[in-house]
This record gives sequence, C-alpha cells and structure tokens, in this order.
Amino acid sequence: MQKVLGVFSLIWKLYVGILFAVMAILFFPFIYPLLFSDRNKKRAFKVFVVWSWTFRILCFYHVKRVRKADLPKGPYIILANHLSYLDIFLMYSILPQNEFLFLGKGELLRYPIIGVYFKRLNIPVHRGDRVKAARSLVHASREVRKGWSIVIFPEGGIPNVNPKMKAFKSGAFQLAKNLNLPIVPLTLLNNHLLFSDPTFILGPARPGLSQVYMHDYISAEKVASMDQNELRRYCYDLLNAPLLEKYPELKK
Repeated sequence: MQKVLGVFSLIWKLYVGILFAVMAILFFPFIYPLLFSDRNKKRAFKVFVVWSWTFRILCFYHVKRVRKADLPKGPYIILANHLSYLDIFLMYSILPQNEFLFLGKGELLRYPIIGVYFKRLNIPVHRGDRVKAARSLVHASREVRKGWSIVIFPEGGIPNVNPKMKAFKSGAFQLAKNLNLPIVPLTLLNNHLLFSDPTFILGPARPGLSQVYMHDYISAEKVASMDQNELRRYCYDLLNAPLLEKYPELKK
C-alpha cells in the first residue's frame, strides 16, 4: 500500500513540476522587464502574487491560517521554518500585504529562468563563503531601506523527512537587530506532507490544505531588548511550539 501511495505521490510531483515550469515560462515576459528598476520591482512582486494564487488553484492547494495575527507596519523580517519548496511558492499569497524579498540559498541561481528571477528580485546567499554571506546581509539592509521586508528560513535548508526543526543560523537575528526591525514569525505545519523534497522520490505529495500558524509579531523594541543569541533561542522555541503540539513524537 505504501508503494502504491508513493507512486501516486511521484505522479503528483511530476504534475506540479511540469506545471511550475510551464508557468515560469508563461509569466517570464510579464515579469522580466520589471526587474531592472526599483519602482518596477514592486510591480513584479504583484505579478508573483498572481502567480502564487494561480499555482494554488491549479494544484488544489488551499491555505488555512490556524491562527491569525496582526502585522506591524513594514518593513519587517518574516521568519518561518522550512518544510518544502512549497513554502516559497505559497508565501506570496500568505503575506501579500507588504512587498518582500527572499534571502535564500545561492544554489537556486543554477536553475534556468528561476535563477534569473531569484538573482534580479531576491537576495542569494552563498553559505560556503563568509565574505559573500556578509555581502548578502549588506544587500538585504539596502533593500530594507527601500521598503522591502525580508523572508528568511533560518534553518538554512529543508529537513530530510520529518518536520523537526534544525538549529537556527544567526543572519536573520543579526539583520533584525542591526536595522531595528520587528519580526513576523510563522510556523508552517504540514507542507512536507503536501510536497516533500523531490529527491525523496516516493515521499509524500498531494493536493490539500496548507496549515500556517501566525504568531504575534515581535516588536522592534523587544528585538532590541534581547541579545542576538537570546533572540535566536526565543524565536526557535516560538516557531517550534505549534510543531510539537501537532507532532508530539518530535519531543522524543
């Protein structure tokens, strides 16, 4: 039975992958010309929101906010755990209120078209090079001053199979403290069941309900009151709590 479900999951992954590739090509003429000026990049963000909603509709993905919360005035740091590539595609329709950029792994630059989008609109981080990683934070600081919020997955990668969080890296918290920014914490609860890592060939994948837990935002004053390590531990425990409640086996 498990193998049969795995085959259906593989078929679903192929469908999602093909659909995403087709949409990337179809949206390219609308997005690419907008990526060469700061004013038009804000318009490109709105096109990505439309892309996200279209993708959700065609893939039968609905987003349920298990808990809702108010947002601070932007810009801010959006902090989320990372379960699936689906996290990225859905973020545009989860938080379309304030334009944001992703601070993410530079490996995405290798992919055709996606690499162009990522280089022009988002901020690649080359994690193996400390100098380049530091430059990415400087780049993020410049974009924040232009009014962009920044999305960071502080684990730096996707867990292999289960939703147990990895240790958080420090970049998000350094940026929040240096720029005196509030933090908007999100816990993504089940995207790994809707679209697992493609390298996990027969791993789970299906249409369904993506569950998001929105925490109360952490004010800039509270961010400033904690040192960087304290803030990192606080945010880890905050994001982890809904996961432990949903998956008690992670406590072991």
